[in-house]
Amino acid sequence: MRQADGKNPVTIFSVATNELWRSGESEFLSAGDINQKTTWHRISVFRPGLRDVAYQHIKKGARVYVEGKIDYGEYVDKNNVRRQATTVIADNIIFLSDMRDRS
Repeated sequence: MRQADGKNPVTIFSVATNELWRSGESEFLSAGDINQKTTWHRISVFRPGLRDVAYQHIKKGARVYVEGKIDYGEYVDKNNVRRQATTVIADNIIFLSDMRDRS
């Protein structure tokens, strides 16, 4: 959880999505190599109740479903280089793995 001076606190975490596909042309499903691409998404949670639940219960390996909107922004990094950032602003989070199993 982060809070900048004079701004509302925010919980920030990352979610990975995986895409699987089979390469090669074949009419048989078992032919070809299986490929995987993992994409990481930055999630920001501003809503007070949701923000606190996310902070307390989302841990590495937790399976979650996130609904929200995409936000495109810019920032200046520590080397004074302008960077672009894409963030999902979460409106809802559904826990797909049992929160009691997380420690």
